[in-house]
Amino acid sequence: MLVNTSKITSLVTGGAGFIGSHVVNYLLKQEHTVVVLDDLSGGNKENVNSAALFHEGSILDVNLINDLFEEYTFSYVYHMAAYAAEGLSHFIRNFNYQNNLIGSINLINASVNHNVKCFVFTSSLAVYGSNTLPLKETQHPKPEDPYGIAKYAVELDLINARKMFGLDYIIFRPHNVYGKHQNIGDKYRNVVGIFMNQILKNKPLTIFGNGEQTRAFTHIDDVAPYIAHSVSIPNARNSIFNIGSDTVYSVKELAIAVSNAMQSEIEIKQLIKREEMIHAYANHKKFDSVFNPQQHVSLEYGLSEMAKWVKTLGASFNEEFQNIEITKKLPESWIKLSKE
Repeated sequence: MLVNTSKITSLVTGGAGFIGSHVVNYLLKQEHTVVVLDDLSGGNKENVNSAALFHEGSILDVNLINDLFEEYTFSYVYHMAAYAAEGLSHFIRNFNYQNNLIGSINLINASVNHNVKCFVFTSSLAVYGSNTLPLKETQHPKPEDPYGIAKYAVELDLINARKMFGLDYIIFRPHNVYGKHQNIGDKYRNVVGIFMNQILKNKPLTIFGNGEQTRAFTHIDDVAPYIAHSVSIPNARNSIFNIGSDTVYSVKELAIAVSNAMQSEIEIKQLIKREEMIHAYANHKKFDSVFNPQQHVSLEYGLSEMAKWVKTLGASFNEEFQNIEITKKLPESWIKLSKE
């Protein structure tokens, strides 16, 4: 397909996935020519806007990446591709570093070599570890799991690539994002999707520990448009931003809210506590000062909108993760899940 050279051309990795597919839609509204690269390991081709140019493939395929950068003159790279199962990352260390670190470096190399104007990267609050709450960009990261370590390593590499080669970057640290196009069949991540899928299967909602863990749950519309527009904001360049909701809920409160949105009776099954941060939420003053968001989607409204989509989708029965590398200390509940 011929590319309109009068338009800005942007690459979105993971553009068939959750956050990536929404970023694609907003970029198209801004009249970018959008090229999507996705291996469909977690995304769905049906999520990709038909106006985008889709290429199925992996960010680990250096030859494919180089071919794409040669074929298209990318002004911007939006790197959304990741396997974001933070808790599982302890047990899939090689897989985690290959997909979340090495693949990212392949893209940074190509961006430097082809004079990309700005590299936009979705990192994670996982880089902070057990820092003082609320988490702030001025704090020194101290990640406590391989997923957070990989994300922080990419952040450091982008800072180095800026210093060495002049590659501009924008780093976002989103957290607990939910909404349409989320993979509800993934048992290891995305608690809102997990709860909704369990309800569709007429199963109880499973909670690790007592459910008093707290998070700020963020609707996709409070994340994707700002990521897409970020390259047009000079003050966003070469900066790191927490992005997400300020309102904190316990996991137990979330379970009740999801049940209400799905119009289902609440039934909770308590599982053995796992290793995770008990409380995690962030300060967003830096983001607010640069992006000036006008409003936020409430949890009640966001869940009701997602519930409508989920009900039309139906229950998801994804295959289990097949490449567990370490079984020592693997949560018993995950082992049981894999046998269901």
